[in-house]
Amino acid sequence: MDEISPKLQNQIAQFQQLQQQLQNVLQQKFRMEAQLKELEVTIEELKKAGAETPIYKNVGSLMIAVKDKDALLKEIEDDKETTEIRVKTLDRQEKMFREKYQVMQDQISKALGQESAPSGDDEN
Repeated sequence: MDEISPKLQNQIAQFQQLQQQLQNVLQQKFRMEAQLKELEVTIEELKKAGAETPIYKNVGSLMIAVKDKDALLKEIEDDKETTEIRVKTLDRQEKMFREKYQVMQDQISKALGQESAPSGDDEN
């Protein structure tokens, strides 16, 4: 491994960075999808709640009674829409990172194969 060229070492470092970025995007996407599911369930339950059912909203560490169910429902639906947009953005980022990942992986594999080949074959 000490024989790896500085150019290839740099490519490997960039590849590792890309792996970390992809991992971060996947974690964010997972959290956003869980949040989206929670919002969907909340909307369903809020729609089922009768007019006489007391409704509360978390504000920081407090639970506050809500008088206007429709306004709360609209707020939660807006949050859901925003979260859906974030998930779509993360999907696009994931796709882009996966494509870059594959290209870099192929380049590094090819370069490692060339570096381990006998030095008489120099096609670069």
